[in-house]
Amino acid sequence: MRILYVHQYFKTPEEGGCVRSYHLAKGLINAGHEVVMISGHDHKKGKHTIDGMEVHYLRIPYKNQFGFIRRIWAFLQFVRLAKRTVNLLTQRFDLAYVMTTPLTTGLIAMHIKQRLNIPYYFEVGDLWPEAPIKMGAVKNKLFKQFLYRFEKKCYFEAQKVIALSPAIRNYIEATSPETKVHVVTNFADTDFFESARRLQQFNHQSPMSIGYLGTFGPANDLQKLVDVAKECGQQQLPVHFTLMGAGKDFDRILKLSKKLDNMTVLPFGTSEKVKEILEQQDAIYVSFRNLEILNTGSPNKFFDGLAAGKLIVLNFGGWIRTLVDKRNCGFYHDPSEPKEFVRKIKVFLKDPGLLGQYQRNSRILAESYYSKDLQVKKLLKILNNEKHLGVSDSEVYILTA
Repeated sequence: MRILYVHQYFKTPEEGGCVRSYHLAKGLINAGHEVVMISGHDHKKGKHTIDGMEVHYLRIPYKNQFGFIRRIWAFLQFVRLAKRTVNLLTQRFDLAYVMTTPLTTGLIAMHIKQRLNIPYYFEVGDLWPEAPIKMGAVKNKLFKQFLYRFEKKCYFEAQKVIALSPAIRNYIEATSPETKVHVVTNFADTDFFESARRLQQFNHQSPMSIGYLGTFGPANDLQKLVDVAKECGQQQLPVHFTLMGAGKDFDRILKLSKKLDNMTVLPFGTSEKVKEILEQQDAIYVSFRNLEILNTGSPNKFFDGLAAGKLIVLNFGGWIRTLVDKRNCGFYHDPSEPKEFVRKIKVFLKDPGLLGQYQRNSRILAESYYSKDLQVKKLLKILNNEKHLGVSDSEVYILTA
């Protein structure tokens, strides 16, 4: 098949960030399909050949630091330029694969369906418009109604919807029961990350390392992690926090970290730099604002933590909390109660053997259910309209519900 793939934030491993689309596209190419990618980029422009795929870059600056209006402008720019690019393509395509967020990519998907007379798959990683509405970014009642109607139309027009979590699938099936939804989660790259563990007694000369590697945005609410670090310092726990990434709140968190002896903040890095820092950690911290809608997601760094065999610490609920509890690879703490974090982390500080077991459980979970190869195989089976090999959607749901 020749597949037209649309992802506004397509990244290669050399660039860092979310590289899901890169690996899914590579998996399609390795299976004999052809892939043409359309993406936005801060600096690149024009047609490039990258690892066997044709990539059309549209120069559209976008940063997490942008305000709501400037973000919307970037989204609409991408829609306009992507439609123009589609109109200029001379190849004949069999299928379009369109990734959201943002939901505005649905306009591109429906344009492709009409213009090229081909079906599209719609990948949903975050629930738009539900998430920005719940976060207060959209307040106008009529605009909310319009967005919800548009969301349902995107699903209805799609041949299939690919959800990144069982919770997202449940939401879409409840709101759009006529839509066929499959689950292909984010993946744990067990080939890229090594599972390195150290069995030791922690002290202030050699503290437990806890890392946060991801977005510094309002949805991540990293003030809660700063509060946790403060409480650990006050109780003189041998714990050090390393935060790495970029986003709207980066400068504020960096400023706060300078007042703490047990926190280091590093700028955004490539995939190799993320690998280097992550493999030095004993645990990873995955943080989201305390909103139920944010519990449905499939955060990259959670799966990176599984692949690297780390203790997983969460400050949000949902399907990932249930999974972590069930598989004994980490723990949840109430984000408003730093003392609860202290109480729970003390168990692992006192018993490195238990920490090692939880770390092994993380790696086993990654290899058994969420490896990159397993997720690519699931997508290929969906494309081939055949029954999945390995873990079915229903089995994933049973595991994580």
